[in-house]
Amino acid sequence: MGHLDHATFGWLTPALSYVMAAIGAALGLSCTVRALDTNGRSRRNWLITAASALGTGIWTMHFVAMLGFGVTGTEIRYNVPLTLLSLLGAMLVVGCGVFAVGYSRDRTRALAVGGFGTGLGVASMHYLGMAALRLHGTIHYDPLRVVLSVVIAVVAATAALWAALNIKSSRAVALASLVMGAAVSSMHYTGMMAVGVSVTPSGSALPGATTMQFIFPLAVGLGSYLFLTSAFVALSPTAPERAAYVSAERIMEPAADAASTRLAQRGRDSRPRRGSRGHDLSPSATP
Repeated sequence: MGHLDHATFGWLTPALSYVMAAIGAALGLSCTVRALDTNGRSRRNWLITAASALGTGIWTMHFVAMLGFGVTGTEIRYNVPLTLLSLLGAMLVVGCGVFAVGYSRDRTRALAVGGFGTGLGVASMHYLGMAALRLHGTIHYDPLRVVLSVVIAVVAATAALWAALNIKSSRAVALASLVMGAAVSSMHYTGMMAVGVSVTPSGSALPGATTMQFIFPLAVGLGSYLFLTSAFVALSPTAPERAAYVSAERIMEPAADAASTRLAQRGRDSRPRRGSRGHDLSPSATP
């Protein structure tokens, strides 16, 4: 059995992975809340953004945490196609859950189906990412801990979708995001506690890419995407803000019209009056 280290860089990778999960949750919730206040193409676009943010946040959380994963007696590499497939799978499955909540009329049923499906998708992303590992030895799992990690994923996903349906204030969204980040991180490390590795020493080269060749640049790129999306969402007005703006415009329009009328009237009154032969009849022109 190889010794597993889940924090080779100390608390840096667990803390950073939690931040990524919380940011992804905050963006996903904020975009879903905005989607539910709109219709048509705007709703669809907000839901797509929510799915990409949640999926990216969860995936980035997983692989940032994996940067700190090490096994004594063997190096670790990653199968690139499987790793990318885990990212696409995370976005697609989370998107199905988000769209189910965004378009279903029976929200209770959508919450149950969407939460269950999204939770399974998150767990599948985790274990598909683990399947991308390449090392000298074999990986095996504790079934009970695997089941526990899936349960945590389903509960976390259901809670996130419930929050999107019922939470409106930015403060509540922030609090829900912190809880969601903790739940996703718990799911990841519960799944990692289920892992055991039987190392088979070998001098042969492992296929795939190292963490610094592939995982680290990709995680940095997706992290940048999350921060840019955060700026976009922060600058986008919410439905109450748009309503307040429209209301203010309606209040200002009569006042502006009245001011324009008064200015026009003053302009007419200030014009010099002329007689039939063009003589100026204004008081200032009287001898």
